[in-house]
This record gives sequence, structure tokens and C-alpha cells, in this order.
Amino acid sequence: MEENIKNVESIEILENMEKSSKEKVSKIKFHIVAIICIILFAIAISPKTLQNDTFYTVKIGEYISQNGISNLTEDPFSWIDLPYTFPHWLYDFFMYKIYSFFEWDGIYASTIIFAAILGLSIYMLSNKLSKNSVVSFLGAMLAMYCLKPYITARAQLVTFILFVLTVYFIEKFLETSKKRYALPLIIIPIAIANLHVAVWPFYFVLYLPYIAEYILSLQILNFDFILKFKKVFWRIINKIKKSEKIEEKINTLDEKLKDNKSKREYYFENPYKVKIEKNKNYKWLFLIFIICIFTGLLTPLGLSTPYTYLYKTMIGNTTSVINEHLPLTLVDNEECIIFLVVTLFLLIFTDTKIRAKNIFFLIGLIALTFITRRQFSMLALIGIPIVVELFSNLLDNHIPTSKKKLLYTFSSIVGAAFIICVVFLIGSKFYKEKAGNEYITNSYPVAASNWILNNLDLENIRLFNEYNYGSYLLYRGIPVMIDSRCDLYTPEYNTKTKDPKDGTDIFMDVQKVCTISVQYETVFNKYDITHVISYTNSKLSMLLRNDDNYKVLYRDNNFTVYERNV
Repeated sequence: MEENIKNVESIEILENMEKSSKEKVSKIKFHIVAIICIILFAIAISPKTLQNDTFYTVKIGEYISQNGISNLTEDPFSWIDLPYTFPHWLYDFFMYKIYSFFEWDGIYASTIIFAAILGLSIYMLSNKLSKNSVVSFLGAMLAMYCLKPYITARAQLVTFILFVLTVYFIEKFLETSKKRYALPLIIIPIAIANLHVAVWPFYFVLYLPYIAEYILSLQILNFDFILKFKKVFWRIINKIKKSEKIEEKINTLDEKLKDNKSKREYYFENPYKVKIEKNKNYKWLFLIFIICIFTGLLTPLGLSTPYTYLYKTMIGNTTSVINEHLPLTLVDNEECIIFLVVTLFLLIFTDTKIRAKNIFFLIGLIALTFITRRQFSMLALIGIPIVVELFSNLLDNHIPTSKKKLLYTFSSIVGAAFIICVVFLIGSKFYKEKAGNEYITNSYPVAASNWILNNLDLENIRLFNEYNYGSYLLYRGIPVMIDSRCDLYTPEYNTKTKDPKDGTDIFMDVQKVCTISVQYETVFNKYDITHVISYTNSKLSMLLRNDDNYKVLYRDNNFTVYERNV
């Protein structure tokens, strides 16, 4: 009899081992499928046409490669005398190195590579949170689609990856407490401080939901301290004057404290909707947070730059003009509407539970998105993995076998082929849209720059140009009045006395001229402008063509160059 029982147990163990082995193999197969699909989609959605910032990135990288950054005190690219800080010097340097070997093909390839790494990072984080590979893959693809407008050769693409990895390593550290997950959390803010210093403070924002959950787990926000205070008070009174009534009060308070403790323990074990995680590793995470505050010192930009750059940007006036910094208009963002509807549905109309830190994440990211539409990118990066976790939990609650069924189905040859074909068909649509695109379009003054370089004395002209193509002029070696390094042209940054009142608001002066909200001669006299380049069909160009003080030196279908005779 005992031998039969042992044989049955052995068979069950072997069956479980076989099932476990089959599941691991299926996971590996599906991970390979997911990687292939994410790479294909990254190729499809990565833009070929270069974005304005990419031009100055390459030019600044060239300057750093040839001169370093330690001796620079003035901006070498504007004809206006301005102090300068390299806000993403390391990214600029690397992008120039890519450009110097492979030119624009290399920049385009790097965008595809970074986009693929971003998609894989989101997939990895979603899979860590949800433990559901198939749903995580769908979430990663959706996130990449939402992030399509932000995928371009800019420093933000690299910092997006680092932000996702930050949350991933925090989750892994809290789960395992292993040092190999703590070390990257210290390295990442150092990298951000040198790759894109403006977003360095946001690294610490990612810790706040965890700190908030830790505070809740310590029960600081409950009212036990009032009961404990009363208990201490009555014990002191009891020592002074013993009384049975006082002892009864003390005993009553003890019972209430025990009752509250049992209720909290029950809540932690059986939460209704919001789960608060007790984790001894939180205190070590907080220590990492404190250590990382000092990583802002590990940059050649100056001791205060990482701590003050974002603040200066936020108090400046560029945030009220540049489109990506403006508040979100919900009706114009279908992706955000869908995200909010799905999230609210899962939280209100289903029995799925959500961790407290995820509630804080969602509230904070949604608030930031409404404040400035650019932050929808962060909502997609972190918010979609959270929704993936919620949806996966819902499936586990109502269809416990769904996770394995989905995994086995789509890791099979037929399932994998189906997913790859679907992604290929969707991706081909995006790829066809950009197939005929050039790296540099006629929205940039290519021919006009050639004429300026061949016919004007660059050392003695003071050229007025507009914001949208200033970086291309800079890339061509033409001194500019303004380019898309917008912070440089605000009084918060170009003051030499550290008082914004002593700075020059070049950014708004240019905007006022371009929007004809001020008499252009007022600004041109202020800066002693000698030449003007403008879109041929712009309002400014129409006025200058009818002004006897301006002579057309060059004109094509897109841009016109004027000489000012005043």
C-alpha cells in the first residue's frame, strides 16, 4: 500500500516537473516571438525625417568632440553673446560619433534601435508586474503606438528607457533585495544627469509612490497614536492617584488597540480594493533614494545644474508657447481618453485589486498629463504596464487557466506565425507612410543655407531667423538668433548675474515678431539685425516684401533671405 502511494506521488512529481518544463519552454518561445514583433514594429514607427533638435544635437556633439566642455563659457553657435550649459552633452557626443561614421543613416538606425529597446523594456516591466507574457506583449505594443510621436532622435528617447528600467529595478529589488538590482538604481540617475539633465528630477518622482505606500504600511496615517497617547496619559495619572476607573480606561484602550491591530492585519491579508504591501526592503529603497540625490554632483555641468535646470525651465515663458508644454486638451487626445476609460472601468466595475503605489502612480501621471501634454509619454510608459497588471489580475480571478492557455496558443508555430503576420501587416502601413520620406525636408532652408554660406559674410551678419528651423542653420554652421534649444534664449538661463531681470528674453522677442504681435522694427533695432530669413509665405515675409528698407537677396518656394538697409 505504502509503495503504491509512493509511486503515485512520484508520478505526480514527474508530471508537475514536465508541466513546469513545458511552460518554461513556451515562455522562451513566446519571448522570442515578442522580441521579433517589437523590433519589426520599431522599424515601422521610427521616423525617417529628422526632427529639429537632431540638427543641433549633432553640431553640439561635434563641438564637444573637438573642444570638450570644460572651457566653454559662451554659446558658440548664436551670434548673440550668451552663457551656455550643455543639458545633454553625453547624448550629443554619442550621436555625433554615430553621425561621423554613418551620417544620417546611422542616426536613423539608432532611433530604431532605441525604439526597440524601449518596447522591450516596457514588455519586460509589464511582464514583471503581471506575470502574463501575452497580455504584457499587447500592452507593450500599445505603449509603443502611443509613444509614436515621441520616438525620434532626441535625448528623451534614451531617458524613456531609463525611466522604465528604473521602475523595473525598483520592483525587482523590493521582490528580492538583491544588490544587483540596487546598483543600476544608482547608475541610472548618473546617466540621466549627463544624458538629459532637464529630466533628472523626474527620476525621484518615480520613487514617490513607493515611499507613499511605505508610509501607509507603517500605519503612520491611522489613529492609533491618539489611543496610545491617551493610554500613556492615564497610566501617568494612575501612578499619581490609583483608581479602578482609570485602570478600566487603560484596559479599554488596550482592547481598542488590539482590535485595531487585528483589523489592520485582516485588511492587509484581505484588502477590498486597494492593496498595501508590507515589505522590509522599503527602508533600503529609501536609503537608495537618499544616495541618488547626490548623483547630481557627478556631472561636468556644474554642481547646481541638475538641481535647478528643470525649475528654471518651468518658471520660464517657453512652457506657455511651445506646443508640447501646453496643457492637455482631452478631446484632442483619443489615446488618453481610451486609457482613462479602460482604467476607470477596471477600477470601478470589476473586482480586480490595485496596489496603493499604483494608485499614486496613476493619480500623479494623469495630473501631470493634464498640466502639460508632453507628460502623456510618461503616462504611456508607466501607466500602461499598470493597466496590464490590472487586466491580468482580472483574467486570473475569473479565468484562472487563461494565462497558460494564451501562452501555449501563441507560442505554438501557428500562434507565433499569426502574431508576426498581424504585426507585420500593421507595421507595413506605418512603413509605407514614411517609405518615400527624406531625412531633411523642404521645411528646412537647405538651398537658402547654401546661398548664405556662399554669399554672406558670416562673421559680420546678424541674422534674424525663426524658431522652427534655427537648429538646421546651426548645423550648417550659420550663426543663429534662436534655435530649438529654447531654454538658452530665456532670461532665466542667459542672465550673467543669475538674476532673470538681467537676462534677455530672446525667445519671446522672436515669437512676437513671427506672430506680428509687435512692430518688427522694434525688435530688429534692439538686436541690430542686418539680415532676415523667413518662410516665403509667412506673414513676416509678406510685410518685408512691401517694406522699402528690405531687399530680397534670395528667394525660393520655401524661404526668402532679406537684407536690412536701415
